[in-house]
Amino acid sequence: MTRRELAELCLAFPDSYEDAPFHDPNWTVIRHRSNRKCFAMIYERGGNLCINLKCDPMRADFLCKVYEGIDPGYHMNKQHWITVIPDSDVPLDELYDILRESYERTRTHPRRAKKEEGEAT
Repeated sequence: MTRRELAELCLAFPDSYEDAPFHDPNWTVIRHRSNRKCFAMIYERGGNLCINLKCDPMRADFLCKVYEGIDPGYHMNKQHWITVIPDSDVPLDELYDILRESYERTRTHPRRAKKEEGEAT
């Protein structure tokens, strides 16, 4: 999988866009348009294409034990983020599933947003 293919996979989610906040061409960040939260960070490290994704802590721990191509998140909170090497022992359907989870965990949830708005007043 190429960097562009991985980015396009992320951009297929609604309300997503590509950003380069670090002014480093090695890093591509995919964000939600509605809240600007990132759900994927694409970069190369050690000769491998990598993607950081947000994940349930228990699932993250499990995935790191099962797949050699998944580690705690590089430069991220190691409890809530994982680094996935797409061209490794991680099956493509597993990568899609983790990517979907990351997207869902970082998007704005209408009920939560309304509740937080009510608390602020």
